[in-house]
This record gives sequence, C-alpha cells and structure tokens, in this order.
Amino acid sequence: MMDSLEEIARLVSRCADCDLHRGRTNAVPGEGAADAELMFIGEGPGSQEDLQGRPFVGPAGRFLDELLASIGLRRDRVFIANMVKCRPPQNRDPLPAEIGACSKYLNRQIELINPRLIVTLGRFSLARFFPGESISRARGRLRERDGRRIYPVMHPAAALYRQEMRSAIVEDFQRIPTILEEARRQPALQPEPVVEETPPPEQMSLF
Repeated sequence: MMDSLEEIARLVSRCADCDLHRGRTNAVPGEGAADAELMFIGEGPGSQEDLQGRPFVGPAGRFLDELLASIGLRRDRVFIANMVKCRPPQNRDPLPAEIGACSKYLNRQIELINPRLIVTLGRFSLARFFPGESISRARGRLRERDGRRIYPVMHPAAALYRQEMRSAIVEDFQRIPTILEEARRQPALQPEPVVEETPPPEQMSLF
C-alpha cells in the first residue's frame, strides 16, 4: 500500500514497470509539502533532474522558482511532480505506456496531498485531465475535472525556446494567488478517481 509520500518515493526509486528505468541515474518521484494547497505537474525529468533525483532543477526549474517567487511562494510549500518519474532518452516525449506505468504513483500523490489547486505545466499533464485539448487554447483558464480544480499553464521550458511564451506564462502565474484565495472560500470539491486517457500524438499541440 502507498500510504505516504515517502513510501511512494521508495517504490518509485526501485520501479521497473517500464523501460525508462533502464537508462535512469535516479528516479524523480517529486518533492514538496505533504499538505500543499498547490500541486504542479510537469512532463518528465531532464538531464539535471536525472542526476539529482529532484524535479525542475535545470533551466526550466530555475524559471519555475522565479515564477513561484513572483507570487510569494517557495517550492517547499508546494508539491512538484511529473507525469513520468524517470527521464526519457534524449528528453524525448514520454510514451503512452510509460505514462500509464507511472500513473499509479501520480494518482496516489494527488490523493494523499489533496491540493486545492493543480497547475498542469504543458501539454502532457493537461492531457491527463483534458485529452486532446491544446495547451495554447486551454492555458490560463480554471477548470474542474474529477473533483479537482485544474489550472493549465504552458510548460516553463517553452519560455526557454520561444521568448514570446515567457510573458504568457508570467501572466498566467499572476492569477494563481487569486484562484487559491477563491478556492479557500468555496466548498471543498469531492475528488473522484481519475481515469487517464492519453490522446494520440497527432491530437497534441507542441505547447
């Protein structure tokens, strides 16, 4: 039984349920506060994450830290996870089977943390809740799915490759404190089990 975040991390560290474990240096289970109101879900570890065993510690992670600081948050008061817990080779997109193999860990992390708000970073975590939707159209709009408040934002890495994306990401982050405050005043949603559906690649836009 995965009764704690620590137990999930131990299971992830020795997981061999898909081929990604063959090339990893370290698994990256996720990190942050067990009682976090805010949970971020990205795509998968990169090279620095694989070396350190921590999520978002490379260039995209430094931008994420800046974004958090800009709204008065620190990473130790949120929880940061990814769709897959091991680095895909050459940072390629995670495959549906790999996402499926990791889903049990992410599902349980969400259940244990029970955040007021989930911020999806990029297209793969958006597709977990809203299969087939484009992140460029969904970004910045609060939604509800399976008893969870979901707020899609473009992945911080997008700003590293396309500078015009940076202002959109900053703008979307500036709304997070207001969304959180509104969530605190509203009745708690009743979470339901999430059934993941991974759309075929042709249905998923780049950002």
